[in-house]
Amino acid sequence: MDVVTLVGRILLAAMFLLSGINHLTKLGAMTGYAQFKKVPAAKASVVVSGILLVLGGLSVILGAWADLGAVVLAALSIVMALKMHAFWGETDPQAKQMEMIAFLKNLSMAGGLLFVFATYATAEEGVKLAFSLTTSVF
Repeated sequence: MDVVTLVGRILLAAMFLLSGINHLTKLGAMTGYAQFKKVPAAKASVVVSGILLVLGGLSVILGAWADLGAVVLAALSIVMALKMHAFWGETDPQAKQMEMIAFLKNLSMAGGLLFVFATYATAEEGVKLAFSLTTSVF
């Protein structure tokens, strides 16, 4: 089961890692999109979220304080779902459907990340789980 857990962590967190890298390497385009979505301090928000996505993704993938990384990514997923994918404000049916899909995807990933958080945070003290570099923070 350790291999399955490791593969699950990689599959869940890879999207966050790659998205964070995208935030930082395509800063102009990402800032423009954030401005379009009326994100306050758009450029700073993109940089901070990019750094948190990279660090959180690496944390979960490597099992380095994976509970902390998972809860940070879960919080980001919920905030981004609410701010970036507000389907309830869309009037065009196709745009509304696309935003709803993205919103539900973010909530679904937050649920998976909360499961990772709970698994690591409740592990017996001093126990490393599934090829993890560290034990939990919480």
